[in-house]
Amino acid sequence: MLFPPTIAGSLPKPAWLAETERLWPKWLHEGAALEAAKRDAALIWLKEQEDAGIEIVCDGEQFRRHFVHGFLERLSGIDWELMTPMGIRNNRYVADVPTVTGPIRRDQPVHAQEAAFCRAHTRKKLKFTLPGPMTICDTLADAHYGKRADMAMAFAEVLNQEALELEAEGVNVIQFDEPAFNVFMDEVNEWGIAALERAARGLKCTTAVHICYGYGIEANIQWKATLGEEWRQYERIFPALNASGIQQVSLECANSRVPMSLIGLLSDKVVLVGAIDVASTKVEEPEAVAAVIGEALKHAEAERIQPCTNCGMAPLPREVAAGKLRALGAGAELARRQLG
Repeated sequence: MLFPPTIAGSLPKPAWLAETERLWPKWLHEGAALEAAKRDAALIWLKEQEDAGIEIVCDGEQFRRHFVHGFLERLSGIDWELMTPMGIRNNRYVADVPTVTGPIRRDQPVHAQEAAFCRAHTRKKLKFTLPGPMTICDTLADAHYGKRADMAMAFAEVLNQEALELEAEGVNVIQFDEPAFNVFMDEVNEWGIAALERAARGLKCTTAVHICYGYGIEANIQWKATLGEEWRQYERIFPALNASGIQQVSLECANSRVPMSLIGLLSDKVVLVGAIDVASTKVEEPEAVAAVIGEALKHAEAERIQPCTNCGMAPLPREVAAGKLRALGAGAELARRQLG
């Protein structure tokens, strides 16, 4: 199928599972009731994606409060009581974050049961998202390793352990989320891509990296206003990313100032073209989605384009996210008819 749609990862938590329209929602249940509610939410979003025509589906991160800490919570070596103020995304905003105080270890699987549950309930291709090593390092304080590159490699090793188990559960695509890749350009080339490849070592399933300018939250909106008329930061990392072993690159293109021509620097990759704006509650028309796909076709062959969302949709109202899923599926179908 040409233009198989997929999504970047997160979807809103239903009101009966957690606080709504929040990046760090509080769960509304505990224990077995919470686990059952998470499974119910994942089932609903799998069905919503299938009904919308999404071909590569995911759990919508219904089993996690946050796309980074949902993985980290199960690792050893992190002190969750020792909260350290730290600038996130090169001091875009300051947050109190947990602190790495010892060697990072993964003593048990983190998401394997969740992946197995989703695999048993969809016949579509299944994607699972994990936080990338560089973004993890930009979300934790380091009181043990001393160098971010060393800490990133330690996290890459445990991410690789997790990814191999997810693959064994039948996951077709493992995506590493690296929003930090458009902030620390020198570090991406020096050690970020190497850490990403370490996390993906030995995988036979499809591998992807999601890079973006962030959720539609106020801190990100203000930061974007300082970046100029064209966001050309990716020019500094796309050549090295194109030479890497990662097979797919996901980036935002809808209502974005990222020049579409930069896709041309990813000539050896499948490009997940963000055709849904997650910083707006307006639901796109299918024609708008097809138009973004048409622009991408000027810079990549049809076989290398997968329409996607710009980023996760966790902070959006549930009905808006569901509408955007339908628009994405309908827009991809329209593009197949018009452009395929």
